[in-house]
Amino acid sequence: MILRETPLAGAYVVELEPALDERGHFARTFDSEQFAALGLDPRVAQTSTSFSARSGTLRGMHYQADPHGEAKLVRVTRGSVYDVIIDLRRESATFRGWFALELDASGSSSLYVPVGFAHGFQTLSDDAEVNYQMSYPYVPEAARGVRFDDPAFAIEWPAAPLGGRLLSERDRTFADFEF
Repeated sequence: MILRETPLAGAYVVELEPALDERGHFARTFDSEQFAALGLDPRVAQTSTSFSARSGTLRGMHYQADPHGEAKLVRVTRGSVYDVIIDLRRESATFRGWFALELDASGSSSLYVPVGFAHGFQTLSDDAEVNYQMSYPYVPEAARGVRFDDPAFAIEWPAAPLGGRLLSERDRTFADFEF
């Protein structure tokens, strides 16, 4: 497993190093000691999955407010998504910066999202499934978000498919980010 830094401080792309043989392959997808050695939060308090039936579904940009902030390890197990993170840590040199990459079910990469980041994705295929390992349990009262099209971030999303983007009312109506 190789952890590659992204342009956003503390966020990493996790690339697998599969051991191949005639049966297929085997690879580590998480190693608490390797994460801790880089100063990343290795706790796993909860694991969740989301399923989106249609291409163009957009989920996000979500985070949990302190003291319930959560780090996430995001991996796609079916289909593909355009995965996006935003650094919301005011003291960070990369504050308000965003990073995106395509994750797909090949399983060759996942994304480590530090505490203090918003996370979301747009599905690039029908029947997309995303799994999350989170360092802190979900606390409904701490759930927050920023709008996917907030001009404070100017995220460059892929074109929506012919049917347009599918968003929840909650995700569509998050207020503009105040900084």
